[in-house]
Amino acid sequence: MEYYDNLETQSAKARTTTLREALPVQIAHAQERSGYYARVLAGIDPESIDSPEALASLPVTRRSELQTVQQKNYPFGGLTTVDTERLTRVYQSPGPIYEPEARRPDYWRMARALFATGLRAGQLIHNAFSYHFTPAGFMLETGARALGCPVFPAGTGQTELQVRAINDLKPVGYAGTPAFLKTLLDKADKLDLDVSSLKCALVSGSLLPLSLRQEFNERGIKTFQCLASADIGLIAYESIPGEGLICDEGVVIEIVRPGCSKPVADGEVGELVVTTFNPEYPLIRFGTGDLSAILPGKSPCGRTHVRIRGWLGRADQTVKVRRLFIHPSQIAATLKRHPEITKGRLVVSSENHQDVMTLECELSDTPHPKLAKKIASSLRDICKLRGEAVFLSPGSLPNDGQVIVDRRSYE
Repeated sequence: MEYYDNLETQSAKARTTTLREALPVQIAHAQERSGYYARVLAGIDPESIDSPEALASLPVTRRSELQTVQQKNYPFGGLTTVDTERLTRVYQSPGPIYEPEARRPDYWRMARALFATGLRAGQLIHNAFSYHFTPAGFMLETGARALGCPVFPAGTGQTELQVRAINDLKPVGYAGTPAFLKTLLDKADKLDLDVSSLKCALVSGSLLPLSLRQEFNERGIKTFQCLASADIGLIAYESIPGEGLICDEGVVIEIVRPGCSKPVADGEVGELVVTTFNPEYPLIRFGTGDLSAILPGKSPCGRTHVRIRGWLGRADQTVKVRRLFIHPSQIAATLKRHPEITKGRLVVSSENHQDVMTLECELSDTPHPKLAKKIASSLRDICKLRGEAVFLSPGSLPNDGQVIVDRRSYE
């Protein structure tokens, strides 16, 4: 087995030492150079933030907040540590939210994921990620450049032209969404063009069903997934299909209960929170809004970093009940008031065309006779709406990261 570098196989002790040294430096750097973090982390002693447990004491900044933060201080809300003139590109994601790219090789750290797919220097990659507004196309391209791979900048659309380019140029690798790879293969069949040069694919941006992965395998294309974002770059990547996604070496990941900042137990589904060691855009406890879960053990490939299950949905489960919005953070605040509750979620249903809120709770012990009324009172205080609490036996609630479930019929 080959590895991109020695970081991928370092021991648990070495990882702990590296983190203990790197975290305080990054926290201090963010406090000193970023106006946003100077405010958010005011009063925090950087030297005290030297472990995942200490990191979990800091506030979470969620992607859903970035548009508001940036509007107060364009273009990046004070989160960057360098001026715009020192960047190489600025991107826009829906919102709009603006993202920087600094002048460093492999700024998005994508070379590691490309290497894990089997790509090596000199092999041509057909890059079908978008080059328009968002950074996806350039994220892949800068990683390919670091790996020494030439790129055909296909982008999206113009499927016939893309298929003819594959037929002519004979690329080894594909990068893009799995759905668009399927579209290209179908178009090649229709036009009777040869795309058999494609031997591996790095896909992201949408789900990869097992049936589609099998279809690609049958055509000789070994397909790997990665999880990345316009804010962070590479978060995690596959090295063996179906064995989970390995955390990138340039980030620290946590899984927290949606709507709050408290980490959940390993294996439990929650929101993916990422801390980067990016010097120009030092995101600290950045809530991605994506759901995932920690996988036990290490990858069979020999890489030793923590693994996650991959993308499992979105954490933003906001619903509108009787003209008021109910947010996951409100449910988290309600549960926090009652330490007897070990797990809970709000179910919104409808009876006689009226919205009904029920907080389903698992408890650590036999409930006090008045506990249900107390919880219902807390729910009303925080959400400004009436609801009731019901108690379930431990293990009854599914491990799906759902804090709010809407069971109303919209037909």
